[in-house]
Amino acid sequence: MLEPLRQGLPPIDPSAVSGSATCTLPARYEAVGGARRFTRTTLNGWGLAERFDDVALVVSELVTNALRHALPSEGSAPEPQDPPVRLHLLRWSSRLVCAVRDPSRESPVASEAPDCAESGRGLFLVESFSDSWGWHPTPDTESPNTPAASRGKVVWALFRLSDGM
Repeated sequence: MLEPLRQGLPPIDPSAVSGSATCTLPARYEAVGGARRFTRTTLNGWGLAERFDDVALVVSELVTNALRHALPSEGSAPEPQDPPVRLHLLRWSSRLVCAVRDPSRESPVASEAPDCAESGRGLFLVESFSDSWGWHPTPDTESPNTPAASRGKVVWALFRLSDGM
């Protein structure tokens, strides 16, 4: 599971992973609350409760973007093989990565939202609250029978942890 997520991340020793957790999210906006609860439980278990506010804000934005921009619109019925959105949390001794996988290959675009806009600032918030972020397409197996679950992208955000953790 870690290999496709590591692609495109800053260099981090994969053998130093001290924790990983994954949550499959339904294609509904209520999933954002579930992602936050999953993040709180996971961070508490890793002794990182003090990082919850920043990490949860970033998780909320990444999951909201995946639901808003990567899934079929309400008017179109999703195909049965369409994969859900997945949230991955990965912990190294000095870093934490939040990664959201979705079925779209469209690149995330940070744009300037007008002051009066109610949305459009998600990636700006991700950039502001994390130490770095990026995205990459999930690797294809180049087979005509490649399942839809192996297509899409991963958008990730990295948080540096203090050495004492």
